[in-house]
Amino acid sequence: MPDLSRGGAGDDADAAAVNALRSAVMRLSRRLKHQRVDESLSPTEMSVLGTLAQCGSATPGELARKEHVQPPSMTRIVALLEAKGLVRLEPHPDDRRQKVVSQTERAEAMLEESRRRRNAWLASLAEGLDEDEWARLRAAAPVLEKLAHL
Repeated sequence: MPDLSRGGAGDDADAAAVNALRSAVMRLSRRLKHQRVDESLSPTEMSVLGTLAQCGSATPGELARKEHVQPPSMTRIVALLEAKGLVRLEPHPDDRRQKVVSQTERAEAMLEESRRRRNAWLASLAEGLDEDEWARLRAAAPVLEKLAHL
């Protein structure tokens, strides 16, 4: 594992690789954001819906922790999503003071269409890769997934 803080001979190559990875991931992320199905939703609102799809129902506090935002911000986001018919609030089964947020069928359909559109866009980009590049990309995908969740 590279330690970029020491400044050894191999560190220049490692630092250049990290810089190239950061730049490429940011550029690709910005381009993917333009493939949204519903332009009225912010990236944060889409992220919350994605978290609900992946993790299931959650309290606003749990969502705030998962999304790395303050609880009052998440309360506003949930209210916006509820007003758009994308989430519903239900009483918490164990704590009457809390609510549980879950996505609606409309949100599920929108997320599925968004995934389909983004996957099709990425697949069209990948058509420009040769067989060796495509094999390296397939091999790198699990590593990138791991980095995304560290």
